[in-house]
Amino acid sequence: MTETAPSRHAPPAFPWVGLLTLAVAVFLSITIEMLPMGLLPDMSAELGASEPEVGLLVSVFAFTVVLSSAPLMALTRRLPRQPLLVGVLVILALSAVLTAIAPSYEFIVATRVLGGAAHGLFWSIVGAYAGHLVPKEQLARAVAITTAGGSLAFVLGVPLGTALGHAFGWRVAFAGIAGLTLLGALLVWRLLPGVQHRHAPAAGAEHVSVRRDPTLVGVIVVCVVTGVVMIGQYAVYTYIAPYLIEVLGADAAAVGPLLFGYGIAGALGLLLAGTVLGRHPTRGLLIAFAGVGVGVAALALLSETPALAIAAFLFWGVAFGALPPMLNTRLLHTASARIRDAAAAFYTTAFNLGIGGGALLGAALYATLGLQALPWVFVGILALSFVLVLVTSRRPHVHPH
Repeated sequence: MTETAPSRHAPPAFPWVGLLTLAVAVFLSITIEMLPMGLLPDMSAELGASEPEVGLLVSVFAFTVVLSSAPLMALTRRLPRQPLLVGVLVILALSAVLTAIAPSYEFIVATRVLGGAAHGLFWSIVGAYAGHLVPKEQLARAVAITTAGGSLAFVLGVPLGTALGHAFGWRVAFAGIAGLTLLGALLVWRLLPGVQHRHAPAAGAEHVSVRRDPTLVGVIVVCVVTGVVMIGQYAVYTYIAPYLIEVLGADAAAVGPLLFGYGIAGALGLLLAGTVLGRHPTRGLLIAFAGVGVGVAALALLSETPALAIAAFLFWGVAFGALPPMLNTRLLHTASARIRDAAAAFYTTAFNLGIGGGALLGAALYATLGLQALPWVFVGILALSFVLVLVTSRRPHVHPH
């Protein structure tokens, strides 16, 4: 008889196809959310609405996400994730089609509410999906791949949709992204593996509700930090075009290329999050906070030297590109397996509340203190968030599975 070597469990293959499919879905969803930003003049002229009113379509979308993500997650918690994600993408495509054929501004507001509700449910699914596909030690890499779709939406999706809208009309742009989103739904149906998202308690363990889960406090801390940081980010970034023109003295024609450069820098930060910073999630998150703070402060301090200020602007883009995946990674490390879907819904709510709240805070500060004050408010917010993460990371965390 031949002696057999003891069997060893080989690590599962990294799910590249599934994660890249999720990244495509993220790309499409965020492009639908942000597309009106690039088509404000075109939509305003045809619909008879002012540009600020058209801009509110992004706010309507974001605040619908805030209000709907947690309730929709609760209503669909028993449904399998993969077919639910297919259905959500179909609804997003429908909202874009209805926008393309909308007869009035008011009708588009309704289509944005529909899209925002689907987007909120989308993120409550996608935010946790990577955690179901890979073991814990691969979370940072998986989240970086998934969220790369969001960076590409800003770098390619919105600029290309804007160019298409300028060339052939804004309705064609929305119809085009609707068609691509239907194709994305087909890819999810065929290529994304299903997951077991409802974890039964271990033998002998009693069922624990979300409210009694011992990791809930840590999840809340991550979501609060996320919301506060996004308020600071979008208080500045929503008004970055007038800041670049009026404070740095950039030509209006240079704003587009500068924002494109910021998006490319963010993609580099995303790569760093998935390779270097993700190896030590807490330390990586603190480094990203510090990097954003340095970049934003340098932007404010060097405004009299445009070349250096633009370098600081791009450095801010690199550092901020790492923040969302690092925050999402920390969330998935913090949450127990049984509340990951709920944690993802809370995270989505906090993120979008930050987007909407940041735009409102920036408008108030712009009118009272001026554009020059915006970066320093963000730096103060980052300092508080840095301290909060540093203090809470020293506390022991419980991870029941």
